[in-house]
Amino acid sequence: MQVFGASPSATTLMRVYNENLYCYREKVIESNIYKRWFRLNVIHDVGASKLKVYINGVLKHEASGRGGDHHYFMFGVYGQDNESDRMESHWRG
Repeated sequence: MQVFGASPSATTLMRVYNENLYCYREKVIESNIYKRWFRLNVIHDVGASKLKVYINGVLKHEASGRGGDHHYFMFGVYGQDNESDRMESHWRG
């Protein structure tokens, strides 16, 4: 999941490495995420320049904004280390 629109990089970028969800490669937000559902909520308060990430209703990560005035969310699979023929991400609303 990514929040784009900041300058010079995305406001946040969450990626999966070794079954763990990270914010960039710096902080594990949730461990052992394969083969289970969890609720991900991201609140991006542009005016306050704050971002909060919740997993199943629990605050897991807070960060400062990175500027910009036009933001948008993206989610899906974009790549992985040691890429295989199959990469999946399942989302439901």
